[in-house]
Order: sequence, then structure tokens, then C-alpha cells
Amino acid sequence: MMKILRSLLFLFVACILAASPFSSAVSLAEASAPDADLPVRVRTLNGTTGFGMAGLICDSQEGKTSLKYSFSVETDASNITSALVSGECDIAALPTNAASALYNKTGGKIQVLALNTRGVLYVVTNDPAEISSLADLDGKTVYAPAQNPTFIFQALCDAQGVHPVIDNTFAQPAELNTAAAAGQVGIAVLPQPMVTIACTQNPDLKVALDLTAEWDKVFEAGSLVQGCVVVRRTFAEEHPSEVAAFLEDYRASVSLLEEDPALAAQKIEQAGVFAKAAVAEKAIPACNLCFVTGTEMRAQLSAFLNIMAEAAPQSIGGAVPGDDFYCIPG
Repeated sequence: MMKILRSLLFLFVACILAASPFSSAVSLAEASAPDADLPVRVRTLNGTTGFGMAGLICDSQEGKTSLKYSFSVETDASNITSALVSGECDIAALPTNAASALYNKTGGKIQVLALNTRGVLYVVTNDPAEISSLADLDGKTVYAPAQNPTFIFQALCDAQGVHPVIDNTFAQPAELNTAAAAGQVGIAVLPQPMVTIACTQNPDLKVALDLTAEWDKVFEAGSLVQGCVVVRRTFAEEHPSEVAAFLEDYRASVSLLEEDPALAAQKIEQAGVFAKAAVAEKAIPACNLCFVTGTEMRAQLSAFLNIMAEAAPQSIGGAVPGDDFYCIPG
């Protein structure tokens, strides 16, 4: 009787594991402990999206991790998405809209593991006119980086009935940062840590609006989420315990940003995620960095993607991903 009960229990647990998005046809023993020799290839975008990965990168360089990681820090998100498609990368930190677009492009071969960044966009100005609300931008020329910053800013303005003239002359955040710091533009939408850099270089610049706070006035609070960590679906299915171990490592790495920003900033520079630790340390409190998984992740990201599907469907790959977009352990 005991043998039968043990067999039934094993079958029950195996069925649960098989049904989990973190699992596949693996034995209970295989699922219980991560393989320390399995290569886990991770890529991250530089800047804010990669801030939370810096501590883990440094720990890996110093041989302090339980998994066999290899990391690559990229300046172009397209390098990461192509590596995910080709199978050269297993886990990556990306903008949320890029993750959604990649899911749609690959027919669901990419899943999101965690949110790592909420809103990072701010309106900065050296315009003498007072700007204390989004309504004050009505009719004014506002410079914004192309693509996602513009899509988000436009959606926010439309929701509040505000009609600025959005100028994408400086299409890249770094280009707009340089122009704002040089006083070439009066009003600009910039992400952190570009905001910190521009305001440090140009004392006449000031932060007029936090677009995350403005977003929460008209949309579901907490639904502006701009950065995430994704995994190839096949990797998640074949290596559930390694994915779970990565999430615990990553959670600790993100926690360092709040617990010790100065040390975290040093690691950010050491890992090559951002060039200057002093700027990173100053920017961290305004970067809205986070670690959100599970059903809370799904609720917040799906709310954001549904908003963007109405405002700029091209920004998320044309459609809101299905529930299988979210890799949630059972």
C-alpha cells in the first residue's frame, strides 16, 4: 500500500511540474536541483534596464554564483532580440514593448520572467514658462526620442486631452540628452539616467514632470512598466530549476540597488552597464527599479500592453500577447 501511495504522490507532483510554465518532461530529481555545469547565457541592455543585473554580473565574474553564467551587455536591443531568436541567448533584460514584439514575431517562443523597471521618463525644461502639469505642454514643441518614449508620451497626452507638437529630430536618447544639455531644446522627454546627466551638465535644466506620476493619474496605477527579463520558452521548459535559481540570484541583485545604492553603482560601472558610478548612484532613486514576478507581473504588464495596443499597436508587435507570454511557476 505504501509503495502505491508513494507512486501516486510522485505522479501527482510530476503532473504539477509538467503543467508549470517552468517545466517540461523532466524527472522530479532533475527538477529539484539546478545543474551547476549548465551554461546559462544572459544578455542585458545597458542603462536602466540593466541596472538590476549588475550585481549578478559581478558575482559571476568573481565566481560567487551557483550557476555557470555568461553575460553580455549590449547597447542595441536588436542585438539581444536576434540572439534570442537564434538561440544564442537564454535569458535577457529588454524593454517590455520589445519583449511583446518578439513574442508576436516568434509565435510565442519568448516568455517574460520578471518586471525590472517601471516608468523612467521625465519632462525636463529650460523654458522660462512654468510647467507644472501635462496641460501646460498643450501647443508647445516637446522633443522626444523616437519609438517607445514617443509612443508612451503620445498615449499619455491623448488620454489627458493635451496636444503638444512632438519633435523626433533627436531620435536617440543620447542625442537628445546632448542637445538638452547644450541648451538646444527647450522642453524634452528623457529617460533616466539621461535626465541626471543632462541636468548635471546644464544647471538651467530642471525636471518639470515625472511621467510615471502623470500616467498613474489617468491609467491603472503601476501599469507603466518599461523593462523586463525574458526567457526562451524552450529553455524555461527544459531547465525549470535553473530558471528558478536565476530568479533568486536576480532578486538578490536587484535588492542591492535599494539596500546599498553606492555599492550597486560601483557594480553597475564594473559590469559595464553604465559608464559612471557617481551618475548611476544619483539616478538610482529616480529609476523606479523593481522585481515583480508571478500574477502581479502579469496584471501590471498586461494592463500596460492593452493600453499600448490602443495607442500604438506597432510598438508592441501589433497585438497583446496571450497568457502564455507570462512564465509563472506553478
